[in-house]
Amino acid sequence: MKIAPVFLRYDYGIKSRGDSLEYKGFYPALRQIADEIYPFWYDEYLDKKDELQKRVIKFIDDVNPDIVFFILMRDEFSFDTFDYLKSKYITINWFCDDQWRFENFTKYYAPHFTYSVTTDKFALSKYKEIGYKNVILSQSASFGCSKNIDFKTIKYKHNVSFVGGISGYRKWIVKELLKRGVKVECFGAGWENGRVSFEQMAEIFKTSKINLNISNSVSYDIRYIFSSIKALKEFIKAKKRIEQIKARNFEIPAFGGFQLTNYVPSFEDCFEIGREVAVYTSINDLVLQINYYLGNEKERKEIIINSYKKAINEHTYLNRLEEIFRRMNVDL
Repeated sequence: MKIAPVFLRYDYGIKSRGDSLEYKGFYPALRQIADEIYPFWYDEYLDKKDELQKRVIKFIDDVNPDIVFFILMRDEFSFDTFDYLKSKYITINWFCDDQWRFENFTKYYAPHFTYSVTTDKFALSKYKEIGYKNVILSQSASFGCSKNIDFKTIKYKHNVSFVGGISGYRKWIVKELLKRGVKVECFGAGWENGRVSFEQMAEIFKTSKINLNISNSVSYDIRYIFSSIKALKEFIKAKKRIEQIKARNFEIPAFGGFQLTNYVPSFEDCFEIGREVAVYTSINDLVLQINYYLGNEKERKEIIINSYKKAINEHTYLNRLEEIFRRMNVDL
């Protein structure tokens, strides 16, 4: 099988932001699946839309693949380009944000692909409403994992940590936790510790007793909304109003970490709450569970081991793509 991924090489096409999820997760998984992979990295053409159409069409025609695999960010490609490629090849796009972008993005683009992948099971009925049948339900995943972890010998460096870019809500959560006696070591863009490498992130997950996963969607917590004028404006203007499962939910356990995450609808389809992951629904609930799991090491480690096994066996991008191609009746 020959696949041509049309991906961004860097996060949002910006080299300084580091490798994209496409490069870290999808590309290596596709290389394990297909006999031949011919990637088209289009970062340099993000501000050259007309040239991009010509370049990608020529590239795909020269390669003559069985499948053309897209992960769209915005309107980089024209409908004419998609329709041309669809007329000659099997085309597929992974729609990452149907929870909040279906109405203003997906419903216009999906019909121009042979297949579409959604990570939102609640969007399946929306695809049906627009008459689109070739939709495949999948989910985010971990782009890597740590092999053969000896959980008995782990030396913890942090009680509670968080890895992810700063935001108003995340900053507020961390400050509120500190007021309640819980210090969170934060890593990522905007935090004092700054960005960390892939290897550093994996080490942080493994050597933190508790890894927080904090929502980057709009918060409906009235205490945060009225904590500042900025927070109030953010609540009024924000477009991302629905929670969604993210890759981080799978990366933390895949690298041997204990995960305490905000609840997302359908998360129980991925992990068994209480046995494979801990979930909080409010700041008070979060404080309660942090103190509980810091004081109950045996139960915390049981959850770590359970979630680690689930993540490395069921929640990698290789798992996801193999299932997608099976659903497409493609011979692997």
